[in-house]
Amino acid sequence: MQPESVIEIRNLTKVYRDFWGRKKVQALNSLSLDVHRGEVFGLLGPNGSGKTTTLKLLLGLLFPTEGEIRILGKTATDVEKNKYIGYLPEESYLYRFLNAEETLDFYGRLFGLSSSERKTRSDRLIKLVKLDHARRRQLKEYSKGMTRRIGLAQALINDPEIIFLDEPTSGLDPNGRRDVKDLILQLKSEGKTVVMCSHLLAEIEDVCDRVAILYNGELKLLGTVDELLQSQGETQLRTTAIPQDAIREVEAVLARHGAKLEGVSHPKRTLEDLFLDTVSSSAARPGQRFVDGKVPPTTGDGGAAEPAVTAASSGSRT
Repeated sequence: MQPESVIEIRNLTKVYRDFWGRKKVQALNSLSLDVHRGEVFGLLGPNGSGKTTTLKLLLGLLFPTEGEIRILGKTATDVEKNKYIGYLPEESYLYRFLNAEETLDFYGRLFGLSSSERKTRSDRLIKLVKLDHARRRQLKEYSKGMTRRIGLAQALINDPEIIFLDEPTSGLDPNGRRDVKDLILQLKSEGKTVVMCSHLLAEIEDVCDRVAILYNGELKLLGTVDELLQSQGETQLRTTAIPQDAIREVEAVLARHGAKLEGVSHPKRTLEDLFLDTVSSSAARPGQRFVDGKVPPTTGDGGAAEPAVTAASSGSRT
């Protein structure tokens, strides 16, 4: 079965003009793509590639020069669609003299939520974004990371079907970024559709089902993360640690099949995983500290990492 498309973009073009109507910048050029219900979709590209312009066109904040957009079967300029959409802009424009509860209550009123519903949702979202300790502090006292958290809560106050996130983890520390990634995956599990832009490619790789790469306003690449990252020119084998004699035997077997062992090494974790494991382990064992020349191996539960070896050879990567 074909997946249901909740966002349809056809031949979308946006040209910015100067005061005299002369062409100044072409931000998008004949962009066409679909976003499916229940997926996390990533928009990638360097600065000026058209990502933010695309989001603003989808939200109806800008008007296209050419092309068509349909969101949940409605045109982008149909304001009725907005009740089903949540939006976190790259810079959160919130009222600095309101606190977290007042902020969410204000946006809940804009969506016509009842008093009891506003209170229930606000309480749940404040806890969800881990601001329970600062719910009555004015936003002017918030750090940038805390402001991003309340901005994310604001984007979810109407329980939207589609959430647009522009640089959602900007200003957050590694723990905060992990919390946001977990939240995005939770939204996906609830059947919601998430469209996000980020310059942190590791985030996109961790949470997105499909990605589109834009350059100079044109779609250059579109596909699932697994498809796009898989290298067909190599095969990767992973085993528990093996002695040198066994490695030589593997080399001999590969040679008989016309392949060559390119290297043997231990697999690496990401720096983010190492950082979070170290923080978790340190909290659990306050007296543990670094000993010069000895880095204690850790896993997600703070235990010793199981030795392993990775062998790469020419062929296809699996």
